[in-house]
Amino acid sequence: MDYDRKDAKAWATENVRGFYQCPITPMTSDYKFDVDGIRYNIDKYVEMGVNGFVGGGFIAECWNVTLSDWYRYHEILAEANDGRLDLWTIILDPSVYQAIEKMKFVEELGFNGAEVINPVVQLKRDDEIFDWYKYLTDRTDMAVCLYRTPVSGTVLSWDLLRRLADLETVIGVKQGVMSRAETLKIRQLMPDGFNTMEPFEYFFLDDLRNGGTVCWGELSYMLYGKKRHLAKDYVRLAHEGKWEEARAASEGLNEVREFYHDNFLWDIARTATYASALANVKAWYEAIGLKAGPILPPVADVTQEKKEQISEQLKALGVA
Repeated sequence: MDYDRKDAKAWATENVRGFYQCPITPMTSDYKFDVDGIRYNIDKYVEMGVNGFVGGGFIAECWNVTLSDWYRYHEILAEANDGRLDLWTIILDPSVYQAIEKMKFVEELGFNGAEVINPVVQLKRDDEIFDWYKYLTDRTDMAVCLYRTPVSGTVLSWDLLRRLADLETVIGVKQGVMSRAETLKIRQLMPDGFNTMEPFEYFFLDDLRNGGTVCWGELSYMLYGKKRHLAKDYVRLAHEGKWEEARAASEGLNEVREFYHDNFLWDIARTATYASALANVKAWYEAIGLKAGPILPPVADVTQEKKEQISEQLKALGVA
């Protein structure tokens, strides 16, 4: 890893910045990892200027693979990345022992950290969840990003977040509850060195103005295609203090954002799951020249008619 355990928070504050994306996983027609497709996409992510790769979670469909395939997926990522992007995994396991085993495995591959969801079964009280994370962080030196989301079944309370923030390797939280007010409130409550990360690019410009540094754990930056430069432009202008120019650049993305929200985010908000919404994203990937393939069964794939609708709309928006 690029840091020592005691320096995890300082390292993350300095280095975890920009667009940390959660890409989809290309699959072959017989539902295997498309290794060449994964390599091709990673090359494209590097060309796009993606700052970090957060893989192995819901968007990557890794909730729906065998344990051996989960390990193989991370080996493929590490090999294809070859040290170019900052690599993070996502841990979705209720068993702390399985979570530790996975983190030790990817640490050997050169991953720098893990986004870790609280147990989705059994442990629901604040003290139980705190003890789970304490046990985990005592046994691995990897940086941990908490995942605050209704998908877990228990949304981390503000008091619990404040306690977890004091754990040595906990560097921040992905604030996956779709409430801007809560993001701002949590940021006020947390100590210095703890990063409250907004996973909705729509708010990233405002977040930069209010102490945020990273758009974490989403994939809209990649999906913006031919309009992607507008996102880079507003971030650059924001860092230069040119807020009105930055806002103008950001507003150039509003139409494609609305299409993205209608075809992905609002489905997640309605169902508290990612599964079905990902089929639309895979169609979007292919429309902008990235590798995708089918979604893994038993999740239903997108229809050919829907694929064509997405492609035509993206062309009309100037994205594809």
